[in-house]
Amino acid sequence: MTMSLQQIQELAVGTLDDSKGRDIQVIDIQGVSSFADAMIVCTGTSTTHVRAMGGHLEKAFKEAGEPPMGVEGGPQADWVLVDLGNVIVHIMTESARAHYALEKLWDIKPKAGQTEAAAE
Repeated sequence: MTMSLQQIQELAVGTLDDSKGRDIQVIDIQGVSSFADAMIVCTGTSTTHVRAMGGHLEKAFKEAGEPPMGVEGGPQADWVLVDLGNVIVHIMTESARAHYALEKLWDIKPKAGQTEAAAE
């Protein structure tokens, strides 16, 4: 079964939220990017938390029958990238997210209804 863009986003955001990810942003990059339709950016509290969230995301998509195309970031990485095909997930420490400022780099604002803030 192939998941739709909406299903991929919902599973990714839900998994990150369940993993206590912070400031989860879904950014529509359709028409702006040739490599994906959406980016999800999320903050973790430490390199351990960032790595754990990447592992949870990888496991959730494997269990859904849609394993990630790739996962980048080492054991002490402050940034883990999970390639879900049409959706690229960036899980970063607060300092890495502030430094790289992906939202500003793309100069794209999350669209209404596409911004998810981690509850709790």
